[in-house]
Amino acid sequence: MARRARKNQEVTLGRRQRRRKEQRRKNVKEVIGTILYLVILCTIVYFILHYVGQRTVVRGDSMDTTLSDGQNLIMDKLSYRFHEPERYDIVIFPGPEEYGEHPYYIKRIIGLPGETVQIKKGKVYINGKKLKSDIYGIKDEYFCLGDNRPVSYDSRYEEVGPVHRSQIIGKVWIRIWPLNKFGKVS
Repeated sequence: MARRARKNQEVTLGRRQRRRKEQRRKNVKEVIGTILYLVILCTIVYFILHYVGQRTVVRGDSMDTTLSDGQNLIMDKLSYRFHEPERYDIVIFPGPEEYGEHPYYIKRIIGLPGETVQIKKGKVYINGKKLKSDIYGIKDEYFCLGDNRPVSYDSRYEEVGPVHRSQIIGKVWIRIWPLNKFGKVS
């Protein structure tokens, strides 16, 4: 009987050791799975933030009444990889250096590459025709104005000038703050 009890104890100890090993393997697999999940998630977030969209905040009143100071926007950085900017798109680009930094400007495209833009008595003319809603016309450059033109520091000023295609970071897509104005921006 003592032999049998000893053998049962050895069998029980062997089972316990196997269960512990199996539990350790299971725990290690869970930890590795969690780490892999986090790495994939961080990679996706990085890709989205750097190549697809980015949050930005409106500073100033140059786009009133369309966009107001302090509103939060999501910028679409992907669509201009597949097509060129169009007239009336609201775009974001780095402005001239101010206090050692290059702030982002948010403006509406008025003039397209190759067009002549004039502003006469507050009215905008494109190639001599009055625009329905401000002289540049160089290839791959866009003439951008703020919607609130009297206070907008935009392409009319030498420091800003026409915006090169390569400078356009993205297109304003969605307003996310304040919540009562949430929605697509056009």
